[in-house]
Amino acid sequence: MTATRKIDLAFLGVGALWLALLGWLFAVTPEGREGGFGWTQPLSAGGWMAWSLPTALFFLGIAGLLIVFSYLALRFPERPRMGVLRFETTRGDRLFMTLLGSAFINLAWLALVGANQPYALILCLLYAAAIFRWA
Repeated sequence: MTATRKIDLAFLGVGALWLALLGWLFAVTPEGREGGFGWTQPLSAGGWMAWSLPTALFFLGIAGLLIVFSYLALRFPERPRMGVLRFETTRGDRLFMTLLGSAFINLAWLALVGANQPYALILCLLYAAAIFRWA
């Protein structure tokens, strides 16, 4: 078996595990007050931290990004490239800059506009596209 085939199979298993964890997360989400889906209900009653479905999905999304970028780094290695920021960056560097910048965009949005976060998400996606294209 070739090395790339082993990498593909290993990451296929990790991806299946990630999807199983996502399915389990939705299965354990409690019902809402009106009997619907409990989007903001705590996942663990009486726990020390208020883990809700959006919080868990956020961290699961970060884990998914790390899995994808690890696969890309092993399967399709790249050389650092020079962008408009005038220093060399790799995919991982650009992902880190995107996540860090998105955190600051969301914090500034909360401070200046309020809790209407879907528009901040659109701004973050535009920022991510610019970072991955030109940085």
